[in-house]
Amino acid sequence: MMYSESPITDASDVIRPRRTDRRWVTHALELLTAEAGRSGWTPLIPFHAPGLREIDIYLKDESLHPTGSLKHRLARSLFTHGLCNGDIGPQTTIVEASSGSTAVSEAYFAQILGLDFIAVIPAATSREKIALIERHGGQVLMVEASADVVRTAQKVTVQRGGHFMDQFTFASQATNWREGNIASELFHQMRREKHPVPEWIVVGAGTGGTSTSIARYARFTGLATRIAVVDPEGSAFYEGWRRNDISYVTSTPSRIEGIGRTRVERSFVPNLIDEVLPVPDAASIATMRWASRIIGRRVGASTGTNIWGTLQLVQRLGTSRRTGSIVSLICDTGDRYSSTYYNDEWLAAQNIDIAPFERTLEDFTSTGVLRAA
Repeated sequence: MMYSESPITDASDVIRPRRTDRRWVTHALELLTAEAGRSGWTPLIPFHAPGLREIDIYLKDESLHPTGSLKHRLARSLFTHGLCNGDIGPQTTIVEASSGSTAVSEAYFAQILGLDFIAVIPAATSREKIALIERHGGQVLMVEASADVVRTAQKVTVQRGGHFMDQFTFASQATNWREGNIASELFHQMRREKHPVPEWIVVGAGTGGTSTSIARYARFTGLATRIAVVDPEGSAFYEGWRRNDISYVTSTPSRIEGIGRTRVERSFVPNLIDEVLPVPDAASIATMRWASRIIGRRVGASTGTNIWGTLQLVQRLGTSRRTGSIVSLICDTGDRYSSTYYNDEWLAAQNIDIAPFERTLEDFTSTGVLRAA
């Protein structure tokens, strides 16, 4: 349903439980711990793309989480954070602003804990994601402008007397970056590979939490791995990083769901990032389709963004005659985007022409050289 404005406007009036039920909180945390034990680690798979030479690429497959995306980790961390902070009790309504995947995962965890969940999402969110949120018992409120999702979520929180999860603020705070995280898994899995310490790890940024957590872990453990963030059209992260301006904003939202923001979010720490690579939307989608054929199953467009950026770095290392490895992520399954990124009519309506980048990738497959599209 579309959200309509109401007279309640002050987010500072959010009603929080005066005192949470400690026994219920303890039980809720036990449920989250049990779920983590069932979920286990996600696999790290070699990406054997034709055209690769001396650089080994690995993809950590986050699409195999129970809720099908990287955001499964974040959602569990945000619930743990809220429970331990005393923000979530047995009657608390959970509210989140999301482009879809975080909301899918949070709806799943809210259902495990028996809590009501409301997702405030952009109207352009794929209908497949909306169906998943509702399948997990969540309620969906859509807003026309992506830039309005946070403000609307704050208002809904006031109206419902609930708790605003606020992934964009708390992603880096809620995640335990020292142990038991995606970085510790990834580096452990790389130990027996030919090049166990990756030259680069390549990720996108929506909240900035993943890049921040991996970068902190690499520094904490003394690893020389560099962190690259890939950024789609319309996003503020590249310019904010380039200008060293954390207040930088853009006016056009990203069309690649799950990554890119019109402002530099609080969980994004520019000083931890070695490079930010801007990626055209057409390159993201062409690479998504190309990689899906190689992997043998559909991946999402943010994964395409990751792999396009990875290929840029492969090219750079090859030019300098370097060997080594690069690790990136499969962020989610492509089944969520049948009506959008895998739909040629949708691409035409969005005026996205992927043909030049498809030719570039075909040329790379045969020559090992990634020429400009």
